[in-house]
Amino acid sequence: YAQGLEMTVKYVNDVLARISGLAGVNVGPAALHSTPGRHAARAIRAAMLGDLALKHWQLLVDNIGSGDLEIFNKPTFPKGIQQGFGFHEAPRGALSHWIVIDNGRIDAQAIDRTAIAGVEIKRHSGSVEQLTPSGRLGDLNAALLRDGLRISISASTELARPIGILIVDHADSAATVSQIRVDIDVAANSSANFIEYHASQGKAGLYANSVVNVTLGDGSRTNYVRIQDRDRAHEQTGYQSFTVGRDAELRHCAFDFGGRLVRNDLVIDLANPGGYAEFAGLYLIGDGQHIDNHTRTDHRTGPTESRQEYRGILTGKARGVWNGKAIVHKGADGTDAEQANHNLVLSKKAEIDAKPELEIYADDVKCSHGTTVGQLDETALFYLRTRGLSRHDAKQVLTRAFAQAIVGKSPISSLHDFLADRIAGRLDQLMQETDA
Repeated sequence: YAQGLEMTVKYVNDVLARISGLAGVNVGPAALHSTPGRHAARAIRAAMLGDLALKHWQLLVDNIGSGDLEIFNKPTFPKGIQQGFGFHEAPRGALSHWIVIDNGRIDAQAIDRTAIAGVEIKRHSGSVEQLTPSGRLGDLNAALLRDGLRISISASTELARPIGILIVDHADSAATVSQIRVDIDVAANSSANFIEYHASQGKAGLYANSVVNVTLGDGSRTNYVRIQDRDRAHEQTGYQSFTVGRDAELRHCAFDFGGRLVRNDLVIDLANPGGYAEFAGLYLIGDGQHIDNHTRTDHRTGPTESRQEYRGILTGKARGVWNGKAIVHKGADGTDAEQANHNLVLSKKAEIDAKPELEIYADDVKCSHGTTVGQLDETALFYLRTRGLSRHDAKQVLTRAFAQAIVGKSPISSLHDFLADRIAGRLDQLMQETDA
């Protein structure tokens, strides 16, 4: 413990005092020398980050010693996965290079069998490089992480097919906590596509926490699609950071369909002239779901450019949060930044909290932001009904058209059909909840 055993003991006892049922319990340095003690100490120390993480740490504490908690299961693949391909309706047309992370565990043999020209894939467990924590949830991730991925794309490499990262968790009989860590380096003048796909199954409780860091070298191009389709009873927090090099281009698209409680943080650092970032997102939130999207774009120099558009459809007693922040730092003249957020609220109990933010400390810039929240246009519904559609079908037509605008922004065209089908299915579910 680089910061000293005494400090760790202090942190542990401080958190124990805050957890119900453990007040008055204290540990000393000797208790932290055992293997379980070392892991628990790191996790408790990292858990000092507020009510959300404390809640999940309470889940850990409640089950420690009882044998009911599976922090990391053995890598047994759910039905539908064969040699890392497919999950339920796995994305068609993009099945060439899939890597499976199963309850935080990575199949080492599958990594060894993966051979892609210009690509090096390593496990963190086999590396001497230290992890760089990314905020408080990053600390929790680093403390509990069993293994992770490091993917390096060589300079001037152009990948013909995407690299898919299938993150699947199952909590069939016991409460489960999994940590996911992926670090990606796209070297100068390279071109690569990535798909990050989250799925889960099982009726027991599940909390997943993922950290993804991507570095784009000068002149490189990266397309990245994140799809979150977890069981409606499961919870997830995710942190993604992208550092964009000189004249590099990032195109990112995110889709949230499942999960009971989900928070996504996306941080984009435009620290070099000519950097470009275009990112979009779609969240479809049903009754009892809560999905947060927080984005931050730092324009540290000019000229740089960013384009952001997120859309959401909510029904039932759903809640969504979108907070988009763009910061134009001093000296970043020539910055061009746009933000947009649009929401359809289909029920009286649904709630969306939208907050676009601009912080500008330079003079020669072009920036805009805006958000809209509304319901389906009754005039448009009436028009479609005069053409023979039922009210239910007319609502489906309008909501699909609203969502399709984001599908069209997905930078990996081979995913478009899969996304259109998955969105249609999820919207059917939302319509049933709305009509109930």
